[in-house]
Amino acid sequence: MEHLEQLQLVVGEVQAARQQVNNVRAQVQELEGTITAVKNQPEELALHRQLGGVLVEVADRGQLLQELTETLSALRTHLERFTEREKQLIATYDELKQSIQGAQE
Repeated sequence: MEHLEQLQLVVGEVQAARQQVNNVRAQVQELEGTITAVKNQPEELALHRQLGGVLVEVADRGQLLQELTETLSALRTHLERFTEREKQLIATYDELKQSIQGAQE
């Protein structure tokens, strides 16, 4: 019975890890799109950034791109960590499942 409880716990952790991976992956994709849009925006047109509930014109595009790129790098690092954690949890799940199947035989 103890193995089944561990298995259920790991299943919950795998599901949570997958959700985190999906959320961060979506953030990475959104930020990549934002960076592309900023780079493709003609210089003569203004860029705006939302701060709280207010849109503020961006004065320094280079600084904005640097901030976006740094944020993207940090998100990619988080994505790698979450993905690795997900793999570890899946391996743990597989081991527990095999252990339970072996005990039942």
